[in-house]
Amino acid sequence: MSSKLRSIQVTITLTFTSVAVLVAVVVSLMLYNKFAKTAEENANMNMQQIIEQVNYNLELYVKGMRNIFETAEDQITNSPSVDSALLMERMAMLMGSREDLVSAAVFTPQGKYVVGTAGQKLRSNTQLETQSWFTTAKRTSEISYSAPHIQNLFKGQYIWVVSISKLIQYQENGVLKTGILLMDFNFRTIDELSKQVKLGKRGYAYILDQLGNIVYHPQQQLIYAGLKYENVEPVLEYAYRSYLDESTGEKRFITVRTLEQTGWKIVGVAYYDEIVTTKRDLNTFLSWFLAVVILCVIIVSVVLSARIARPIRKLERTLQQVGEGDLNTRIDVSGAYEVEQLSKRFNLMLQRIRQLMDQIIYEQETKRKGELEVLQSQINPHFLYNTLNSVIRLAERGKTEEVVTMIQSLSKFFRISLSKGNNMITVQEELDHIRHYLVIQSFRFKNKFRYEIIAQDEVLQCQTIKLILQPIVENALYHGIEMMPDEGFISIQAELKDNLVIIRISDNGLGMSKETMKVILTGGSKSMSGSGVGVRNVNERIELYYGREYGLSFESEIEEGTTVTLIFPALAKGEGNEGLKEDETSS
Repeated sequence: MSSKLRSIQVTITLTFTSVAVLVAVVVSLMLYNKFAKTAEENANMNMQQIIEQVNYNLELYVKGMRNIFETAEDQITNSPSVDSALLMERMAMLMGSREDLVSAAVFTPQGKYVVGTAGQKLRSNTQLETQSWFTTAKRTSEISYSAPHIQNLFKGQYIWVVSISKLIQYQENGVLKTGILLMDFNFRTIDELSKQVKLGKRGYAYILDQLGNIVYHPQQQLIYAGLKYENVEPVLEYAYRSYLDESTGEKRFITVRTLEQTGWKIVGVAYYDEIVTTKRDLNTFLSWFLAVVILCVIIVSVVLSARIARPIRKLERTLQQVGEGDLNTRIDVSGAYEVEQLSKRFNLMLQRIRQLMDQIIYEQETKRKGELEVLQSQINPHFLYNTLNSVIRLAERGKTEEVVTMIQSLSKFFRISLSKGNNMITVQEELDHIRHYLVIQSFRFKNKFRYEIIAQDEVLQCQTIKLILQPIVENALYHGIEMMPDEGFISIQAELKDNLVIIRISDNGLGMSKETMKVILTGGSKSMSGSGVGVRNVNERIELYYGREYGLSFESEIEEGTTVTLIFPALAKGEGNEGLKEDETSS
């Protein structure tokens, strides 16, 4: 698992994904903070603009009220008599010019009714002197505006009005007097202008007078009932302000604007959780956006890393094959420039390694062949000496025929051993060679053994390495038969089977133990007759010329005898003999 985690694909995927996710998270946080701040600023700005618009509309409306009031004041002040028909006509026209103008009248500072709109009848017990518009007008020479109240001066009219009042001068019967002009305007227009304000789903606007009394509130009944509370103290401190209020237990943005004409304060209220809803929507969007980005990054990084790692993994598998000994493989890797160059260099390296290994194998084979051929060319002095001694003894005894037979066999034996410098001979020649050897040995061992050589006709013309039977027969004579009290027997059989030459050498000698058979092919057993070419060399020569799947095998039992089997490919004369023939100059 740890090796997989360290793979280049996993490394690229994790690195690319981590960096991309980190960047996406940082960018998302930055965007969220920026957008959230912008959303708050936009909401606050939007609320300020709405309140500014309401303030502007109310300013226009109040200015219109003031203009009407000043026009009425001019008419009354400039009239020669407050009760003249012309003034009454003009006042009637003025009353008809605005639907929201409810009533107009002049009162003395003592509260006595002087003149008013035609058709209006004053109610009794109005307690005029205690009403706020009256007391305020007596204290100042400026126009004063009252809070909304029910008009209760004239009969038949009980609507919500805003009263405008001021001390004025008027003439009555040629005498200049001081009075208080009162004009009542229907509050419905202000109420409708204020109701149109929508600050989100729950936001609203309300109006305060200079003393902090509520002029208008969309939930005024709840306030009168004590079920709703507005913290007006911070509002009264500033004419123009925006701040965050938490006095009611909820976060609210408060915006304050002041009407210049009346001193009233228009207060906009927007709930913070509605702005947070915008932030929450933004947060949801960015979360989905981040998830999609991460998913896309993972897919892209996996595909990209796989594309980068695929040729490298292919190169790794090829290297593993080479490490396991397969030098004939070749890499055809396409991909990044560096990978292609690495593939080409690797193929060149493998080609050079194969060349060097072929060269080493050739040199080693040549060296080994030379060593084996030197061993083959060495004539055991003991064998030649013993044979010549046997010839001399036979000659001294006058056994001319046996002497001739031995000398002829010895001559043919050495002639086949030389074989005109050829390393390959026919099976027929190899069997003749071992036959002459056995003839010579039968004279030396004084007919202590018998032998037979049986071969199929098809196998006689097959090619074989020369001198591969002599070391095995030597072992059979010197290790198997010589120490036997009874007559020995050696059987040599050659056959062709499944395109293979199979030669079996069997004896009825002393046999071998399993331990001896295990070490016999490693050099533990060697001919003692003097040829110097042991069984191990025979096996090595067969493997060297034909391949490691060919060679010798042994079957033996103590006191039962031994069978040695030689197996090698059946090749006709001249077939597959390249490199098997000695240089003519070396002979």
